[in-house]
Amino acid sequence: MKKKGTTLRDLTVQELQDKLQEERSALAKLRFDHAVSPVENPMLLRSRRREVARVLTELRARELNAKSN
Repeated sequence: MKKKGTTLRDLTVQELQDKLQEERSALAKLRFDHAVSPVENPMLLRSRRREVARVLTELRARELNAKSN
């Protein structure tokens, strides 16, 4: 799946951590909104959750790469 714009590999570690914080807070807000009243598109929950996982995966890959070098 190719995304437009900057990819996660192009970002610095600090930018990835900022993006992770942003995505986690957006996911928490979406979950809260969904608990109060169902959101119009429940696929948003899945896409936010997967974006968090992508950022965590990239951070972990960089951590492992740094340890091996």
